[in-house]
Amino acid sequence: MDTQNLIDMANRIGDFFDSMPDREEAITGVADHIRRFWEPRMRRALLAALDAPQAGGIEMSAIVKEALVKNRERLTPAEPSIA
Repeated sequence: MDTQNLIDMANRIGDFFDSMPDREEAITGVADHIRRFWEPRMRRALLAALDAPQAGGIEMSAIVKEALVKNRERLTPAEPSIA
């Protein structure tokens, strides 16, 4: 999975919501969009990139970082059960 592409996509989502006058509503909007429309592997990779930023790559915008940090538990996919 291309982490840099995921960060770029997340930043574009953040750009959209960043124009909202209510900062908390914007942060919630970013997190809700990622939770609803991104598959679990994408969310795991984005959260891993938050924990271990890559040097020289695209950086996450402030609103995306804040949305991930504040909503990490909601964004972390459940581990698949092994039956």
